[in-house]
Amino acid sequence: METLIITVFVVGYLAITLEHNLKIDKLIPALIMMALSWALISLGIDNFSQWFDSANHALLDNFGTANDHEGKMHLLEETLLHHLGKTAEILVFLLGAMTIVEIIDYFDGFSTIKSFIRTKSKVKILWFFGVMAFILSAIIDNLTATIVLISILQKIVHQRDTRIWYAGLIIIAANAGGAWSPIGDVTTTMLWIGDKVTTLNLIKYLFLPSLVCMAIPFAIASFLKVFKGELEPHADDDDSGPTSKYSSTMLYLGLGAIISVPIFKTVTHLPPYVGMMLALGVVAIFAELYSSAKFALTSIDLEESDAYAHHSPVHHSLSKIEMPSILFFLGILMAVAALESLGLLFNFATSLQDTMPMLGTELHGEGVSDVVVLLLGVASAVIDNVPLVAASLGMFSEPIDNELWHFIAYSAGTGGSMLIIGSAAGVVAMGMEKIDFFWYMKKIGWLAFLGFIGGALVFFLTRLWF
Repeated sequence: METLIITVFVVGYLAITLEHNLKIDKLIPALIMMALSWALISLGIDNFSQWFDSANHALLDNFGTANDHEGKMHLLEETLLHHLGKTAEILVFLLGAMTIVEIIDYFDGFSTIKSFIRTKSKVKILWFFGVMAFILSAIIDNLTATIVLISILQKIVHQRDTRIWYAGLIIIAANAGGAWSPIGDVTTTMLWIGDKVTTLNLIKYLFLPSLVCMAIPFAIASFLKVFKGELEPHADDDDSGPTSKYSSTMLYLGLGAIISVPIFKTVTHLPPYVGMMLALGVVAIFAELYSSAKFALTSIDLEESDAYAHHSPVHHSLSKIEMPSILFFLGILMAVAALESLGLLFNFATSLQDTMPMLGTELHGEGVSDVVVLLLGVASAVIDNVPLVAASLGMFSEPIDNELWHFIAYSAGTGGSMLIIGSAAGVVAMGMEKIDFFWYMKKIGWLAFLGFIGGALVFFLTRLWF
């Protein structure tokens, strides 16, 4: 039965990886393999030789020899509920963050960023977008930052052959920026919510490596021919400001509210999603107040409640939430939890530590090789980094803020930049600009690789310093 469950997971994983070839949204195989994995566990509960206690991170004694079907089914239900609760924490957190970002966009808040650009120099614009991607992705996550900045880029750089170079480097900067912030990347958020890293130590260990990971590719790109000279003026250049007088206010309010979430967690010791819900509530209050001025019935026959829903920025923002991503995270995290519950990830981690401890400098703690984590980063360029990090949560038992977790956050967060399909930021940029896979691999991939290795070396140094 274990072999069958692993087969279901592998087939589902391949379907997720080959999403673009199969023309099937990755949420579909994620949900199917999640449901099938737990169904097979339920049907074969009496035949499993071991069970993993996630709360204590240890295998249960005498599970395989116990002859208690009802007791095992009760344990299955408790385990399923435990993993659903942990997954729900991440999903509710993401829903809150996504809604705040959509509210900012409702007031055209991100157009404020465009007004900061006062130059036509290609190199200066390159660094402007790099710095903005690095900072924004740490606050609103790398996926959203990429969407926002490429949308602005399309209004400034009209030559597509030049613009895709900018877009490729924005991917690198956004992924690097998301790695050092607990709210900057889904995988980092998973480690943070899972009590594997704390905000201050994550920033302390990863800010410099992430900065170097971004700076090396941008420094090299500054000397490339494509970024020489100035942008050509275009008839469609639009110097008009934001469409709403509350644009800048909502931008700063929304970003400030998201930044306050780690502070809320530190002060109250409550799960991050509680702070995110408070932040959303505060932003929603101002959004409703600011939007009331333009509240008007579009038709004399329109019901008041319908009119409110139509004009409410909160209702509008909630309707634009990307639910496929939420359902994908649900499917993949619960599918990985099924493997964890059977002790498969724990056994794999044990064998990994036994066979590869001598490769490279070992991380402090349980002797997990740096090379193993570096390979995880390289693998994240090919395989979605969410299940990779989800698996690592079940594989390793190092304490909170162990260097292993920080290095996993860096490797999984930045390694995906080496291929355009290796990160959510890359995939969305690929869709927005129709960037060719092989063009990116040839032109941008080597820059991302140099940045990834450079940042890893800096991480090793910071680990010695701290």
